[in-house]
Amino acid sequence: MPTYDYECKECGHRWELFQQMKDSPKRKCPECGRLRARRLIGPGAGIIFKGSGFYQTDYRSQGYKDAAKADKQAEKLATEKPKSDSGSSKSDAKPKSDSGSSKSKSDSGSS
Repeated sequence: MPTYDYECKECGHRWELFQQMKDSPKRKCPECGRLRARRLIGPGAGIIFKGSGFYQTDYRSQGYKDAAKADKQAEKLATEKPKSDSGSSKSDAKPKSDSGSSKSKSDSGSS
């Protein structure tokens, strides 16, 4: 609900009133009691995004959105673990990685 500014034409009293948009403008001045109040046209308030439904990324350019999507896909691929064969056991897979690391140590030590 917006806040409207009012002014009395008779006494010049100004006030704000918080009311629904569908409500008709008030005519009675709270200061002098006469029916000479009028609703003023004001600049309004700035838009304030509050709550969990608004994010700064909602209004990004399409290029930014595409780059973010590509980054997410690349990150997902990098974090996925390769699936092991169903026929091989875990003990078979472990010595293969150990033997590769021992070769690299011996190769680097001889050069």
